[in-house]
Amino acid sequence: MATIPAPSYVPPHGLLAGKSVLVTAAAGAGIGFAAARRAAEEGARAVLVSDVHERRLTEAVAELRRTTGLQAVHGLLCDVSRQEQVDALFAEAAERLGAIDVLINNAGLGTSCRLVDMPDEEWQRVVDVTLTGTFRMTRAALRAMQPHGRGVIVNNASVLGWRAQAEQAHYAAAKAGVMALTRCAALEAAEFGVRVNAVAPSIAIHAFLKKSASDALLDELAAKEAFGRAAEPWEVANVMVFLASDYSSYMTGEVVSVSSQRA
Repeated sequence: MATIPAPSYVPPHGLLAGKSVLVTAAAGAGIGFAAARRAAEEGARAVLVSDVHERRLTEAVAELRRTTGLQAVHGLLCDVSRQEQVDALFAEAAERLGAIDVLINNAGLGTSCRLVDMPDEEWQRVVDVTLTGTFRMTRAALRAMQPHGRGVIVNNASVLGWRAQAEQAHYAAAKAGVMALTRCAALEAAEFGVRVNAVAPSIAIHAFLKKSASDALLDELAAKEAFGRAAEPWEVANVMVFLASDYSSYMTGEVVSVSSQRA
């Protein structure tokens, strides 16, 4: 099957004009960085990005300022598996952003291991970052957003929350948990005017993913997509921005598949 190339980068439309945005795991060239860049391009008044890699985070902040022209881009180290670091991140967000309008929960961790060979420590680490980290961030965001009567949380799930893949039991279970967390949190937050949704990408190739999966597997998965290619990270970020914007004002508790997979 022929590969259909990615379209041209979509120009901004002011979807997040005047909003403050917090994005986790935004260093490097993955979905988190793409979401932060897209938020700045879509008119956010301030963006705070976090990650666990200090050098890459510093580089990401500089690159976002340079490419988008938004100087109100800030960075802070944060390991979402550490509650004290999550608390510090939200304290910094309150100082830098004031009220937080949008949280994009992008932090996650994936490895490849057959279930029978998986040690408890590997299972727990993946679940703690991917699911419990999203819980910690969501809890903190709701505590900050609910008194203001507004706010949007966008979680990064995965189609593996629905579908099976060998050597991904821990990651798939964590992402299915993110989906369930999204739906339950949305019901609790609705009365306060806060929306919670998620995206579920199939495959978006970036440097971090290449470290956790072989080239052969990534090529195989990309070939199964209807377009014969993986998504560009910014194509996933576009859907995140839509969910964060007022254009999706009636959507909450939804998990949107960002996928071109054939039936």
